[in-house]
Amino acid sequence: MLYMLGTLSIDTRPFSIDTMERQATASIVSKPVIGALPPKEFTGEGEDEITLSGQILPVRIGGLDELEIAHQMRRAGARFPLMRGDGYRYGWFAITSITESHSELTRTGVPFVVKHSITMIKTEPDAGAGQQIIQGLLSLFNALH
Repeated sequence: MLYMLGTLSIDTRPFSIDTMERQATASIVSKPVIGALPPKEFTGEGEDEITLSGQILPVRIGGLDELEIAHQMRRAGARFPLMRGDGYRYGWFAITSITESHSELTRTGVPFVVKHSITMIKTEPDAGAGQQIIQGLLSLFNALH
C-alpha cells in the first residue's frame, strides 16, 4: 500500500500514484509599531495541502472505480484520516479537487491512460468521523456495481 485515504487504498495497482507534493504554512502576523521594524508573532499552524498524482491504465488493470470513489468522497466533503504506506499518519484531510486527463481513447471512450491528481487539505476531525468511515466502506460497494 502506498497511501490510505480513509477507506480508499492506493497501491501500485490498479489505482496508483507516483508523486506526492505537500505545501504547509505557518500563520505569522505583523504588529505595527512606530519607528521600528514590525515585530512578528506566530499565531498557529496555517494551511496544509497534499497532492497525490499518478496514472492508471483502465483498459489493462482498472482503477476507474477507485477514481470514482475519490470523486464521491470529494462530493460528500468527507473528512478522512490520511496514512502513508509505512504507517505514518498525516492527520485528517478532505479532498478539495481532482483533475483527470484521459488519453488514447478506445472505441467505447474508455481511455488506455488516465493521469490524475488528488488535492487534499488538512481539516479537524469531526464528531461523526466513525460514521463517515462506515459510509465510506458502504460507498465502496456501491461504486463497484
